[in-house]
Amino acid sequence: MKNNNTPKFYGLDHLRTLAIVLVLFFHYYILSGGKPKWLPDTFSFGWTGVDLFFVLSGFLIASQLFAEIRTKKDISLKDFFIKRFFRIIPAYAFTLLLYFSIPFFREKESLPPLWKFITFTQNFDLNLKDFGTFSHAWSLCVEEHFYLFLPLLLIFLQLNGWIKKSYFLLIVLFLFGFLIRFYSYNHFFIPKIEDENNWLYWYKYIYYPTYNRLDGLLVGVSIAAIYQFLPVFWEKITKYGNAFLVISVVILSLAYSICLDPMTFLATIFGFPLIAIGYGCMLIGAVSPNTFLYKWKSKITTFIATLSYGIYLTHKGIIHCTHQLLVSYNVDDNLLLLISTVACIVFAYLLYISIEKPFIKIRNKIINSKKI
Repeated sequence: MKNNNTPKFYGLDHLRTLAIVLVLFFHYYILSGGKPKWLPDTFSFGWTGVDLFFVLSGFLIASQLFAEIRTKKDISLKDFFIKRFFRIIPAYAFTLLLYFSIPFFREKESLPPLWKFITFTQNFDLNLKDFGTFSHAWSLCVEEHFYLFLPLLLIFLQLNGWIKKSYFLLIVLFLFGFLIRFYSYNHFFIPKIEDENNWLYWYKYIYYPTYNRLDGLLVGVSIAAIYQFLPVFWEKITKYGNAFLVISVVILSLAYSICLDPMTFLATIFGFPLIAIGYGCMLIGAVSPNTFLYKWKSKITTFIATLSYGIYLTHKGIIHCTHQLLVSYNVDDNLLLLISTVACIVFAYLLYISIEKPFIKIRNKIINSKKI
C-alpha cells in the first residue's frame, strides 16, 4: 500500500538530483587534486548540496509526522522507526562493510573507530586530517539524530497540549543555531586561528556537530508545518512559486558571496541559515504547481534522485577506486570525470536493486501486514 500522506512532487526529484550533483562534483575535485581545472570554480559551492538534502529531509519527514498528527492525532513510533531503519541501515551497513573490509575502497588512509559509525556519533570530535575516510557520513549522523528526536519531541508536545504553539520552538531552535555557532567560533576556533591546521578545528567544532547544523532541517520542518496545518496559506504562497525560485537564487547568491571563505565569522554565523532559507525558497518553488520544476517530469532526474542515497554513501570510494584502476592509462581529466561519474551511478544502481529495493519491499510488507 502506498503512503499517501505526501503526494508525489516531481520537483523534489529535481532538487535531490541537484543536491547529489553538487556534492559529487565538489568531492570529486577535492579527491582529484583540483582536476579538471574548471571544476573547482564551477562547484566551489557544491558543499551546500548537503544543506539542500537537510531541507528536503526536514520537509519530507516532518510532513509525514504532521500528517499523522492532523489525521490520526497520534504518531506511531514503531512504524516510523521501521520505515527509517529499512530505508537507511541496509545500504549504510553494506557501505561500512566495504570500507572496513576492503582497504582499496578507502579514499584516505584511516577510518574512525567502527563504534562511532554504528552509534552515529562520527560527526562529533571528527579529526578530518587523520581519520577523514568516509567523513561524509557526518551528514547521515545529523539525519539520524533528527529522525530520533523529532518524533519524540512531537509526542512530548502533544502530551502537554503544546503542539499548536510549537512554532515558538522552531524560532527558539533557529536562534539557538546562531548562539551555539557564535560560542563555538569564539571558544573553539579563534584560540586555534594562528595554527597552520586551523581548518581542522573549524570542521571539528563548527561544521560537523549536529547542534550547529540544524538550520536546513528547521527550514524544512517549518515549510512542512505550513503545508500540513495551514492549507489556505499554503495555497496562497504557492501561487508565487516562480517568485520563490527567483528569491532563492538571490539569497543563495548572497550566501555564496559571504561563504567564499566559510571559516570567517560572517560565514560561520550567518552563512548556514542563509543557505537553508535559500534552499527552502527553492523547495517551495519546486512544489508550487505553476513552476517549471513542478511541471517538468524527467525520467533522468527521477532515476538519479532514486539513486541519490546510494551515490552519496559510496561516491568517494568509487571515485578513488576508479582513479586507482586508471592511474597508469593517462586518461584525460574530463574523460576521467565522466568515467568516474558513470561508475558512481552504476554502482549506486547495483546497490539499489540488490539491497535498497529488496529491503524497502520487506519494510512495506511489515507495515502493510499490520493494517490487514
